[in-house]
Amino acid sequence: MSKPVKIEDANFVEVVLQAKIPVLVDFWAPWCGPCLMVAPVVEELAEEYEGRVNFVKVNVDESPKIASQYGIMSIPTLILFKCGKPLSNIVGFRPKDELKKSLDAALE
Repeated sequence: MSKPVKIEDANFVEVVLQAKIPVLVDFWAPWCGPCLMVAPVVEELAEEYEGRVNFVKVNVDESPKIASQYGIMSIPTLILFKCGKPLSNIVGFRPKDELKKSLDAALE
């Protein structure tokens, strides 16, 4: 079973920007209600896309540098990276099917 990995400022470049496969980054905080709603959806997707897409979580309170660098103003924000570059940016809770469309597009 694959679960999103918690990362921070120190390992963001290695885990996300240097990844060989697409990476979905979930910018969140434990006090954010919508973040807690999107978490199980992201976990389901992590299982479905295991080996094809990596899933990571960045707590914006613990990693403000990365959140600021990518202009995170609202959470949850999901950014899909491919080859070290952001492909899509999804703010707020979205249905699983909508997230799958972004993931599938990145895999084409």
